[in-house]
Order: sequence, then structure tokens, then C-alpha cells
Amino acid sequence: MDPVRTTCAYCGVGCGIRAEVTGPRSVAIAGDDDHPANGGRLCSKGTHLGETVGLEGRLLHPMIGDARVSWNEALDRVAAHMRDCIERHGPDSVAFYVSGQLLTEDYYVANKLMKGFVGSANIDTNSRLCMASAVAAHNRAWGEDVVPCSYDDIAEADLILLVGSNTAWCHPVVWQRMEAARERRGTKLVVIDPRRTETAEQADLHVPLAPDGDTALFTALLAEMRRRGALDEAFLRSRCSVPSGFWDDLNRDPGIDRTLFMQLADLFAASPRAITMFSQGANQSVGGTDKGNAIINLHLATGRINRPGAGPFSITGQPNAMGGREVGGLASTLACHLGFSAAERASVARFWGTDRLCREPGLKAVDLFRAVHSGEVRFLWIMATNPAVSMPDAGFVREALARCPHVVVSDVIAQTDTARLAHVRLPALAWGEKDGTVTNSERRVSRQRRLFPPPGEARADWRIVADVAARMGWRDAFAWASPAEVFREYAAMTRLARQHGKRLDLADWAGCSDRRYNEMQPFQWGGRHPLAHRFPTADGKARIVAVSPPAARAPDPGFPLRLNTGRYRDQWHTMTRTGLSPRLSHHRREPILEMHPVDARRYGLVEGGLGRIETPFGAELFRIATSESQRPGEIFVPMHWTDMLAGGGRTGKLVQPATDPLSGQPGFKNTPARVAPVVPDWRAFLASREPVTPQAPYWVRSRVAHGWLTELAGFGAVDCDALLPPGPRIEAADRERGMRRIAVPDDAGALAAALFVTRRGTLPSRDWIADRLGTPGTGAEWLAGRPAVPAPDNGPLVCLCHDVGERQIAAAIAAGARDTGAVGAATRAGTNCGSCRPVIARMLESRPTMEPAI
Repeated sequence: MDPVRTTCAYCGVGCGIRAEVTGPRSVAIAGDDDHPANGGRLCSKGTHLGETVGLEGRLLHPMIGDARVSWNEALDRVAAHMRDCIERHGPDSVAFYVSGQLLTEDYYVANKLMKGFVGSANIDTNSRLCMASAVAAHNRAWGEDVVPCSYDDIAEADLILLVGSNTAWCHPVVWQRMEAARERRGTKLVVIDPRRTETAEQADLHVPLAPDGDTALFTALLAEMRRRGALDEAFLRSRCSVPSGFWDDLNRDPGIDRTLFMQLADLFAASPRAITMFSQGANQSVGGTDKGNAIINLHLATGRINRPGAGPFSITGQPNAMGGREVGGLASTLACHLGFSAAERASVARFWGTDRLCREPGLKAVDLFRAVHSGEVRFLWIMATNPAVSMPDAGFVREALARCPHVVVSDVIAQTDTARLAHVRLPALAWGEKDGTVTNSERRVSRQRRLFPPPGEARADWRIVADVAARMGWRDAFAWASPAEVFREYAAMTRLARQHGKRLDLADWAGCSDRRYNEMQPFQWGGRHPLAHRFPTADGKARIVAVSPPAARAPDPGFPLRLNTGRYRDQWHTMTRTGLSPRLSHHRREPILEMHPVDARRYGLVEGGLGRIETPFGAELFRIATSESQRPGEIFVPMHWTDMLAGGGRTGKLVQPATDPLSGQPGFKNTPARVAPVVPDWRAFLASREPVTPQAPYWVRSRVAHGWLTELAGFGAVDCDALLPPGPRIEAADRERGMRRIAVPDDAGALAAALFVTRRGTLPSRDWIADRLGTPGTGAEWLAGRPAVPAPDNGPLVCLCHDVGERQIAAAIAAGARDTGAVGAATRAGTNCGSCRPVIARMLESRPTMEPAI
């Protein structure tokens, strides 16, 4: 069978994949050399997509409560409850919460049903948590949510400013483009981030500004460019509108060391081709929209836009965040980049053939769940997302879901934290089963194609929504037979955008045949620089926008630290997909609290110990790691862990629900917090063929090749019987150190489980024991936690793509490798996704102390 050309399921880079189906639920993954977004490159997550296409944990049948029901019964229930809410409480008592994991066709159908026929704009998306401030900044600056750059601009830039983005980890394929530009062109890289991330370590200049310092920094940089006479006065006169008094009110305090600021200003002034790429670190703020406009103001005023290698470039987080924004998945837009003016509403109502069109914007995500909590929203349909984990103040969100009379969840996984609170669960198709389109960060539309037949009774999201619409009496408006038909309607609707002066235009696809749709090659709407000739405003000019930094937070001695949150290199969102991959789970098996050593000493926390973070919204346990990459007074935790995989580490529970007043995007990056040590009586780990959910104060479960590895800690006695499977036991104990080791073989003599507990001693290496699961061995080796004949120790894994350990890299350095390319030639480390190259570079810098493999 020929490989299927499809698109990755993860971030907004939109990488093309060639997928070769090798079995009923197995696939070989390779990058698509012909896809313009990635040219064959993939990150670790995309490389290992094949490990996540099994049916473990899948929701395969419609469920009402815990009872399996037919599709007819489930859909009848959903439609009846929605209709009842509309009739008794009005259309605003209904809401949808959707996701950048949906395909454009799914998004379009959900938006049409909600805004066009239910008659409310209460449909919002988890993209509100990622990119809504960039959307608002685009709309304020030039009247439409249009990214004015393309990936090709990276190769032609003299200077790249990265703002709030650990690109080497979060967008590794974009990072490879930057590395190539630096090598070929000498492009300079500046990273603006409170943390000295893996990306910042490789920068020509790292600007460690304080949280929420971006607006002041970029405003001061604009003032400095004006002082130097570096503004593009002709561009300002002909293409921009500047508010009265704007130049008089510019803040000139950058909020950073003056010498560092002048270095940044010198680089920018000397670089006619400059790109500023900004992501969640800038957007997830109570002043995120102003941050975006401060960046855009700088580019407009200096004419660094609409030309090769220049412009403000927001990097989206999800695979179809852009597609969802295009069709109207945000509550603040109507459809196809159209708003709620009388003329735009009339056009949309005519196109959809409805007299029920909503009249005004709906509830944004945080306000939507507040309305669920208060009873204003009584019917909530959640599609392809996990807000019980990902929303700020997630404990409040769980209360809201528990109070709501009608919660429907469409998802691929049966037991997410959110699905547990649903009255009706509907089985949706997953990546590899879906068929449709996505739009990446540079406005490039690509196909996701089906690899496997639908498992169980799972259905496409667009089909599920259309079937409910038909039951509510709107069959004719939702009578599509295929995703191609949905796409044609959406493409035709973009004509309305053009009629109202927008740039979004897919009208050439409105009459596409099924064959043309099926054979679609990636294409970019708007071209490389869609705003080059005219901005989509009434007068064709961009708007310079007056901005101001967020109000300074008054020090709170009760919560003296600032909590920042973000992603890990090899995990995705709430790990319903990546958590199934043994290789992706290897990088960071636990949620780690990163803090500066000075803060660790101040608050009594130790490396490798446990600590509790408390905020005004909740408290959670984390493993401690000290790092000078953290600024004193600031702490960092990952966003990924859920109740399905851990008894702690739920970051959403800690985050403040405060939002940007314009975009409604929550401020995930700057929550008041405090920390305290937690010293358990005992520590343990369990390697087991089957997953367990311990009753312990601290536990975290991660996938390994033949089962699961669970870290544990607690107080009092250890209930070994509850943790281990039944069967004969091989056991050793050391009362002096409070140590106990138990191995359980299965009937064939292979290791079924092994538990290691200590109160005062050390625990053996987890990896060797975990690798023994399902394989024969000796009880002596199992209890010792090591082989009788020591195997080569490659050290901690550095390169996930090629299984290269720290000691192997050290050996290559000792043998004469002097750069990352030479290390890659010797070991293959860093030659695929490139996200490990910053670690290799760090090892090269400290090579005299490196210990090679033995």
C-alpha cells in the first residue's frame, strides 16, 4: 500500500506526514519531504505518532451515564435536552466548548449550528487559552485576524526576536528553520523570556524580563527607534493611522538593565529584516492583547512588515487553531472573519438561510464556565478537549460541570477528567481515522486523511453535530454526505469575507470535486504577505494602537512567588494521546516544580524531594528540580498532568482565572504562589504490566514499553497488597533501612510487577526494571534492580528520536566532536527533530567535565 500523505496531530506548525499502514492498528511514520511546512522534518511527538494509534482507553460506543446505548438513543437525548433548554430558558442557556483538535469541517458545522440555528454565540474554543490575544491584536491593528508572515521569511531574516516561546521544545521544526538561517545567513537570535530556556541558551542575546514586562519593553524599543531616527516615516504616512498624542505618551522605561536594552536596540536598528515570533508566553496574560499590539506597533512604525524576512508572526499552539479561527470557532466572531455588524449578520443569515442567527458575541471560555457554574448555561457540549484539567481555576470548572444539568462530551478517550463528569459521552474519530482539513500558523491548508476504519461505533465530529441538528428540525441545512461537501460550503462562505473587505478567501475551492478535495495539495491562502497591498480596514491603513503595561501586582507576603506554566518537549496538552507512548513518556516522567536554588534554600526544598505549591485557587504536589534558568522569585510547572495519570501535579487547579479585558484569554503565566516542602515517610516505585491507581498522597504513572511505571510517596504504612497483582511473590527486606522489594512473576515466569519501597535508603534505577516487564528473568536480578552482568550505561536519555544517552554523547565529545553537527555524525543525536541540540550544545560547552560511556 502506498503511503498516505496527511498532517500531524500536534502543534500549529502543520507538518506533513507520510504514513504507511503496517497492520490493523499500526503505522510507520515519516516526514513528508514535499510538504512546504516541514520539508520532511518532524519533532519527537510527530515521529512517534505510531505509538498512539491503538485502541487503549478508547470510547467506542455512545454512553448515557455508565450504560452503553445506541446512537439513536444518545442523539435523541442530546437533541431533546438542547431543545428543552432553548424553549424554557432561551438560546443562551446552551453552549458549546470546542477545540483546535477538531478539523475545519467539524468546526464549521458546530459553529453553524450554534450561531446560525440555536441562535446564540456561546461557542468558544480552547484556542481562547492559547492565541486569542494575538487574534485581538490583529483585529485592532488591521481589522482582521491575519498573520502577515510565512515560514519562508525565517530564512531571509537578519534578526529573529522570540517572545515567550521555547521554540526548540514547543515548535522544533520552526527551530530548525531558525538554526538553518543562522548557519547560512548569520541571522541573529534574541530570546525574550523570564526563563533561560533551552532556546534562550542558544540565543545571541537573552533578555530575561520580568513576567508581563513585554509591553513596556516593546514600547520603549519603539521610543528608542524614534529617538534614533529609525522609523519609516513614509510607511507611517501612507499605510498607517496614528492616534493623536501617541508619540508623546510613549513609555521609555524598558523594565530591564539599560546596557542589555541598548544591545537589543542596536540589533533591531541594524536589522532591516526582522521577525518577531510570539507565542503563549506573550498571549497568556491579562495584558496579552496590548503585548501583541506593542510588537505590531514596532513593526509598523519601522516598516518591518510586508517584506521578505520581516513582520510580527504569532505562532499558534494547536494543529487547527487557525482553521477554527477562520470558520468562527471563537465566541467573539461570527464566521469567516466576519463580525456582528448589521451588514455582516445579514450576509451570513442569507447564506445560511436562517432567521435564528445570533445577534452579538457570546461568552468567552472563562466567562462561559462561570455561566455554567451559576446556572445561566444549562446545556454544555464539549468536543475534543479536557477543560476540567486545562482551564484556569480548574477546581471551579469541575464544580461547574458537576452542577450543570446536561453535559455532553464528544471525545476519543472514555475516561478523561472531563468525560467523567458527562451525562452523555459520544465516541469521536481520532487522528488517523478523521478525514478533513487543518490550517497551520502560516495560513496553509492541508489535509488530514484517514488511515484506519472507524473503530467500534466512533463517528466524525461534523457528522455527530449534523445528526443532532437534523433531530432539532434543521435537516436540510445540515444535509452533507461527506467532509468534502462541508468544505465546499465553507469555501463558498469565504466569498462573504471578501465582500466585506477581508483577506480570507478560499472561494476557488467552492466548486471543487470530491476528487480534487481528496487530492488536495497544501496551499496557502493570502500568499506569503497577505497585507502587502492594502490592510483590511475601511481606509486601507493599519492602526498604531496605544497600549499600556498591566497594572503592577502589589506584593503579597502570603504568596510571594510568581507561578509560570508551560509545556514539556515530548508531551501534548493533557496527554490523552502522548501519554500512551513509552518513548514520549521517557523525557519527563513526573510533573516537576522548577525553581532557583536560592528559593529552594529559602523555603526548605531539596533537589528530588517533594514540594507543595499553593495559590489562592488550589494546592498541588510536585517533584522538585532546582535550576539557575529560573529567576529568583519565580517558579515553573508543566501543564500536562491529569487525574488519569497522577495524584498531583494538576496545574490548572493553581492558575488564576483573571483574563485579558479585550481577548478574554487567561493569564497562565503570572499567578501569586507559595511553596512548602513535603517530607514523606516512604518513597517507592512500581513497575507493572497493568496500570494501578494508588491511594497515596503522591503518585504519578507513566507508560513504559511493556506496562506502566508508577512513582509513589506517602505517610504511615505501605499497602503492598493493593498495589501488586495476585500471584506468587519473591521478596527481600532490610528493616535497618526500612527497605522492601517484591517481585511478582506470571505463570510463564515473566515479570508481572515489581515494587521497591524505602524509608531511608535509595531506590534502584527504574529503567532496567521497567524493561524487564513481560520478560523471563531471575528473582535475584529483579530484587537487586540490576543485571548479574552489568550492561553498558548510556546515561540519561538526551535524544529521544534515536535513543542516544548522555554518556554516548560525552564519548563522542571526548573523541573529538566539537559541535552539534559532529556529535550528530557520530551518534545521530540531534539529527531528527533537533529539540535536543540545545542540551548537546550545553554539554559541548562543559566538555572537560563530561564522563564518557564505559
